[in-house]
Amino acid sequence: TPQSLKLMFKMNKLSVAVIGSRGYVGNEICKALEDQGIVNLTRVDRCNYEQAKQQTDYDTVVNAAMPSKRYWAQKNPKIDFQETVEKTFLIVNEWRANKYVQISSISARTQLNTVYGRHKSAAEKLLNAEKDLILRLGPMYGSGLSKGVLIDLLENKKVFVDKQSRYCFAPVSWVGSWIAKNLNLSGIIDIGAKNNISVEEIANQIGSKSIFSGPIDDQIVGQVLKDSPNANEVIKYMLELKKCLSNAH
Repeated sequence: TPQSLKLMFKMNKLSVAVIGSRGYVGNEICKALEDQGIVNLTRVDRCNYEQAKQQTDYDTVVNAAMPSKRYWAQKNPKIDFQETVEKTFLIVNEWRANKYVQISSISARTQLNTVYGRHKSAAEKLLNAEKDLILRLGPMYGSGLSKGVLIDLLENKKVFVDKQSRYCFAPVSWVGSWIAKNLNLSGIIDIGAKNNISVEEIANQIGSKSIFSGPIDDQIVGQVLKDSPNANEVIKYMLELKKCLSNAH
């Protein structure tokens, strides 16, 4: 019967749990997986974490729950360690899954002189790169963006990096879609734009009055993925966002 065929199709789907499903990246991964319709998806947040952990054996568990506040981590190293390294340890050891996908940051490679980068790197070492998938994300923009260099530029706030710092900005929707399509991969992969743009250029294009004070903070991917977006597209996003903010006021 059609109903039994639907049930059989559902049973044959891979089961995927996304921890941190309400987050900036986690939500985009979930939306992309739901659009594909080829997995049984469990969205996991703080409310259903314990229940989902006991629910079943998963084919894949995605950890998209680690903090993404670099400067906050510097001021709160103990909490960042708990939320990054200890949480990853618990996921890998308590969740029953054939494979783990760690949503990490290129800071794990480029910023080992910071609390944030060291903790991201330490968390990665808890996985098995031969069978698991570690994804080091570059800087992103898009729906839901609420913090970071781009927001500081829009709000004319002080930016604590050198104006020559270059970022490989990519749309978070593209990042989420790429991850959803490539959960079968393993190893360590950087995800970001195919090129990069300086924060000074962005500031000039949007007429930001921000003052820059800090070190060079380049965030550039180590390898370019097929069909990666152009980092310069962030300027269009920023101009549209600035227009929306102006109209709102």
